[in-house]
Amino acid sequence: MYYIGVDLGTSAVKLLLMEADGTIKNVVSKEYPLFFPHPGWSEQKPEDWWEAVSTGIKELIADVDGSQVGGISFGGQMHGLVILDEQDQVIRPAILWNDGRTGKETNYLNEVIGKEALSKYTANIAFAGFTAPKILWVEANEPEHFKKIAKIMLPKDYIAYKLSGVHCCDYSDASGMLLMDVQHKCWSKEIIEICHISEEQLPKLFESYESVGNIKADLAAELGLSADCKIVAGAGDNAAAAVGTGTVGDGMCNISLGTSGTIFISSKEFGVDKNNALHAFAHADGHYHLMGCMLSAASCNKWWMDEIIGTKDYAAEQKAIEKLGENQVYFLPYLMGERSPHNNPDARGMFIGMSMDTTRADMTQAVLEGVAFAIRDSLEVAKSLGIHIERTKICGGGAKSPLWKKIMANVLNMKVDVIASEEGPGLGGAMLAAVACGEYESVEAAAKAIVKVVDTIEPDAEVAAKYEERYQKFVTLYPTVKVLF
Repeated sequence: MYYIGVDLGTSAVKLLLMEADGTIKNVVSKEYPLFFPHPGWSEQKPEDWWEAVSTGIKELIADVDGSQVGGISFGGQMHGLVILDEQDQVIRPAILWNDGRTGKETNYLNEVIGKEALSKYTANIAFAGFTAPKILWVEANEPEHFKKIAKIMLPKDYIAYKLSGVHCCDYSDASGMLLMDVQHKCWSKEIIEICHISEEQLPKLFESYESVGNIKADLAAELGLSADCKIVAGAGDNAAAAVGTGTVGDGMCNISLGTSGTIFISSKEFGVDKNNALHAFAHADGHYHLMGCMLSAASCNKWWMDEIIGTKDYAAEQKAIEKLGENQVYFLPYLMGERSPHNNPDARGMFIGMSMDTTRADMTQAVLEGVAFAIRDSLEVAKSLGIHIERTKICGGGAKSPLWKKIMANVLNMKVDVIASEEGPGLGGAMLAAVACGEYESVEAAAKAIVKVVDTIEPDAEVAAKYEERYQKFVTLYPTVKVLF
């Protein structure tokens, strides 16, 4: 049998076809536009996602027997607000995870409702990118749209609905809405009331590896699939990536260098840090995880290369970088504001420390190091909880850079494991589909069988010591310049 993983990203959807033993048979990518109606806003049209997914599936299975596809599951960009009317038509473009318009609503939730109450209701505090503040923003600024809302969904769940006809969501993705009681895995009645919505407007909750139903018969015929093909709940992109990198079970770690950057720590026990600097979410393996998320990671490098330097040859730019731990230039990677651990949508990117002998390579290096330092910020919070981590997996577009992986290993001073496949969320989605179809007895069993470590980057003690000194200076920068934002 084959299994399809749908990685619904911010710039493109990547569809992956996996054989039962984990072999990747085919990968297809389809891009779609991203809209910025105002500075700090970020939107996409769900219809564009569906067009990309439906055409992509046909292309993905063109050379195989579509009747042998047992299930489809997902890893999707989190937090995005998709609202449907009574006819299940999209009311307005989706407001995305990296949208910063909800400062007022976020402050209301954190300051008026209170962080302590929010943490009690949902295990998290409000961040500008979360879904609940977006709902309040629509109510305040687009009341005509708010009145029409019949269903509130997340991006990947819109695709699952289009395929199955079921309004569904999984626990890991729902954790990032600020609408779910994470510890007890149910919608929070208190937050639902605060957001002036009803539980009927929210989708049914599933474990990530549970089938929500079969593909609609007419759609199966159109796409070339069997009507018995299961549609599986799937997970938020970071939880799906964690499955795809084998970061399941207790005390495992994964770093993702995608458009956003995350450090993901899996745990069998529910836990929250006292300042809510890390997100406490449900995991796709049926347990829990802690996650630190920065809004701009590999996208910082893409911005620097594409928009500022004006090149697509990223590797060539990195070739000139030789000395690690000695760069005098620092970069604050807050191009879209920041989430963990600063929770400031108004924060912005900044270069500091240039002099007349600063080179293009120094500034390129500073961008890579700035992202690594920001990941380290979240790691330090995990350490403060007594969590001891000796190594981490790594995935995402940024993980294709040998230099960036080397910087990460030394800034974090830990071993960085590279796995055979870098198709994190897509592979994770396919694995969840395989578990739902009975191919594996659990997500952990699937990870153990499928995920293989092929390389380990070890920190160099001398370089790590230099980066330790650089990091101690880095942590003083944001508090110093915060007043400017």
